[in-house]
Amino acid sequence: MTDYFVANTITTFIPNLTYSLPYFGSVDFTKAVSALVIFIVLTFFFWLVRHVLIERLTVLSKKTSFSSDDVIVDAVRNIHVAVYTVASLYFSLQVFSFSEIVDKVFSGIFYVVLTWQVIRILTGLIKHFSEARLKEDEDGNVDPNAATAADMISLIAKIVLWALGALFVLSNLGIEVTSLIAGLGIGGIAVAFALQGILSDLFASFSLYFDKPFRIGDFIVIGADSGTVEKIGIKSTRIRTLQGEELVVSNAELTTVRVQNFKKMQERRIVSGFGVTYETKPELLEKISGIVEAIFANIDGAHLDRVYFTTFGDSSLQYEVVYFVKSSEYVEFLKIQETYNFALLKKFAELGIEFAYPTQVIYTKAS
Repeated sequence: MTDYFVANTITTFIPNLTYSLPYFGSVDFTKAVSALVIFIVLTFFFWLVRHVLIERLTVLSKKTSFSSDDVIVDAVRNIHVAVYTVASLYFSLQVFSFSEIVDKVFSGIFYVVLTWQVIRILTGLIKHFSEARLKEDEDGNVDPNAATAADMISLIAKIVLWALGALFVLSNLGIEVTSLIAGLGIGGIAVAFALQGILSDLFASFSLYFDKPFRIGDFIVIGADSGTVEKIGIKSTRIRTLQGEELVVSNAELTTVRVQNFKKMQERRIVSGFGVTYETKPELLEKISGIVEAIFANIDGAHLDRVYFTTFGDSSLQYEVVYFVKSSEYVEFLKIQETYNFALLKKFAELGIEFAYPTQVIYTKAS
């Protein structure tokens, strides 16, 4: 092994320290002193890394605008002191020749501690980056239920890492793991087939959290159903419909259907119209477009796109009005629409313009 070779190479630089002691006879202290020197040197080196190099990197990372380097430096700085101690002891003891069982015990302790620390660092990084990616959308809004997905990702990552870590430890202890890997693979396939429905919804939930087609509080339309998203779970999503009932939709279904998200609208385009009677004088008809333009000039949160006299209807002269509401909220649209309707009614009443309604005039011709 490489560590055994390095330890014995260092031993060659230590002078022969064999002494004759009463009752014990000739005793060689060379290996003991070598082990002590290796332990002290490694302990000092690890202390230097922790208190000088990492602190220096911490100062440098705080000067950058990225948070990733801060997280990585914190993960390395939080390495447990016991890990450094076990590593120093393990490498210093390589100068001695132990039995195979004792050597495997020491190696097992070292690899278990090392694996535990690496998994601890990796799971911490995975949890941080998953939370940072999931909890905020492009608007910077925090999703209150994203922590569930982040915790689930961390749990899955921890299970996978510990499985790989166990195989790593067993492999370094000289245990054949090929058959174990094959067994785990067959078992994993069997479990995947048995739980394919649940796993489909699980991975679909991750897709929803990462892709963010909608979030909590968004008003969405799925086919003939519509409502406000209340919760995005691991297996299903809860939607509160306009009628008040709760609609439960599987996450797998949500990733395969077309979803309309009205919350994502930056502005709402409204097409409306009205008709006036044929008895309206031409000079008043020409004023109608200007009346509508003046009304929208005084409405905050909306702007007029166009207004034109478009059609000679069966019982009315039709005008088309197109305007935009600078909000995705449906209630805001209703308020603006109401303000416009009242203003138009008042102005038409002042000018004597009458709205048309379905009528039919019958003319008879005397013979």
